[in-house]
Amino acid sequence: MAPLSTVTRTLARSAAVRLPAATAVRAMSSSPALQDAAASSSSSYQSPFKGDSASSKIPDFSKYMSKGKGGSNALISYFMVGTLGAISAAGAKSTVQEFLVNMSASADVLAMAKVELDLAAIPEGKNVIIKWRGKPVFVRHRTAGEIDEANQVNVASLRDPETDDQRVKKPEWLVMLGVCTHLGCVPIGEAGDYGGWFCPCHGSHYDISGRIRKGPAPLNLEIPAYDFSEDGKLVVG
Repeated sequence: MAPLSTVTRTLARSAAVRLPAATAVRAMSSSPALQDAAASSSSSYQSPFKGDSASSKIPDFSKYMSKGKGGSNALISYFMVGTLGAISAAGAKSTVQEFLVNMSASADVLAMAKVELDLAAIPEGKNVIIKWRGKPVFVRHRTAGEIDEANQVNVASLRDPETDDQRVKKPEWLVMLGVCTHLGCVPIGEAGDYGGWFCPCHGSHYDISGRIRKGPAPLNLEIPAYDFSEDGKLVVG
């Protein structure tokens, strides 16, 4: 490796060689002849966009101006904005209304939402099965003995404890869904070990109040929403 002093002398010589060329360039650029040429070229240049201000003609737009007052123009603008807003609101309302009509229940579905049954046609001690929302509904006109039997059951011994009063609105009328709470089968009326309903699929026994007493079903038969009308009819739904 070369000593440090040798490297320093080499760099000094190269700088000295380059210095005269840079000095010559500066001398040429600062010469009076070049400066006079640059000044003459800049003074002889004229912009093509520079014209005579006296010969410039400003266009006249007066024939396009409105002849009315400013208030009348503003009134027309407000009227147009209000009209367009009303049309837009009417279109939005129509669109939403069509969407809701398409999404609402059809006439046949609404007809099945509620079912009426004439109670006078059901004799005492008999069952009637009606269809509501695709499911069977058991309606039984119970006798006085059946009502007493349902009330004498020890509620604490039941799998799904419910008193008979909690399951009926009128003691003589028992209304419940005819769907077994085990696997959705349809029980048979006036059958089983407790004189109520019996599901032959898996052996669930329900009493005269529709409460589970024996078998795999975990819950009592479900009570739907119903009411009694003033003209002696049962309205389910």
